[in-house]
Amino acid sequence: MASSASFTLDAPTMLCIAFALSFMPLAYILSKALIPSTHTRNRILFFWHAYDALTHLFIEGSFLYECFCSYATIAGIHNTEPFFLNRPDRIYGPAYGSGPSARLWQEYAKADRRWAGADVTVVSLEILTVVLGGPTAVYICYLLCRASNEKLAASVRGRAKSTLWFVATALATAELYGGFMTFAPEWLTGSSQLATEDPVYMWLYLFFFNTLWVFIPLWVLWEASKELRAAFVSKEVQDVGRKKE
Repeated sequence: MASSASFTLDAPTMLCIAFALSFMPLAYILSKALIPSTHTRNRILFFWHAYDALTHLFIEGSFLYECFCSYATIAGIHNTEPFFLNRPDRIYGPAYGSGPSARLWQEYAKADRRWAGADVTVVSLEILTVVLGGPTAVYICYLLCRASNEKLAASVRGRAKSTLWFVATALATAELYGGFMTFAPEWLTGSSQLATEDPVYMWLYLFFFNTLWVFIPLWVLWEASKELRAAFVSKEVQDVGRKKE
């Protein structure tokens, strides 16, 4: 495990944590405004996917920005292959930025050092997450609005619902795979980059902020399986009824 200083709750750290959590109330307000109270499960799903989209697009999007745009120039060739962006004269990552988003990731990197630089595996996963995962979560929110709108025809709501569960299943599976590929290399190497000795870094930064993308996608898959089972049972019942006629 990585050796690091103990957690210190200063003003910049408080701002970083507050910003990371700020999308939760925004997602909640949107869910209340856009999904009727009679559709409780859809409102919960909307809240999660709105928070998911905001996190991917703005927080993780800022990580990609820092990885591609923030760097330090080094004299000579002291870097080791492979070189990020094929630039042996530069070291990229949030550690070399000075803006608010760089400070945000410098804070998280106290718990996981890979996020201070441009780790190629992490960056590759984040490209998929930001470019595909974020917009997909926005699309799911749109489908939830359609599926919950009683003013629309039943056939329209049904089409939205069928697409919703297909897309939500794909996104939840991708979230679980991405989480595994992020942390499996650390588990296999003794968590050399993780600051697991400090309880705040361990339970807030690493556990809480990451297992949200484990437990909730698992719940989404469970709900999707119930919808799929109900659809097939209904179809079988209808087929049997037609044969008897």
